[in-house]
Amino acid sequence: MNITDVKVVKREANQLRGFATIIIDDAFVVKNIKIIQGRTGLFIAMPSYKLKNGEHKDIAHPINSETRTALEQLILAKYEEVSKEEGNETEESTDQDPVD
Repeated sequence: MNITDVKVVKREANQLRGFATIIIDDAFVVKNIKIIQGRTGLFIAMPSYKLKNGEHKDIAHPINSETRTALEQLILAKYEEVSKEEGNETEESTDQDPVD
């Protein structure tokens, strides 16, 4: 299994930091993977639905811890990349001289 693309959209609300979409082998997409700020750092939560009793069930998820770790590392690396790019865009806009 190869993750052939990772997209991250930042969207901050409470502990939520954004959403990720992954494409596997250029053939299968998983959307709405949450990027969450926890007590010890960022982690991902797979897409899920809520049962009537309030419990959440994953729609799709890794079967083993090695795959979860690899997926989390890829998504969080992309999140950091997007965060740096946004930071650079902000710096560039404040570094420009005003036009008279």
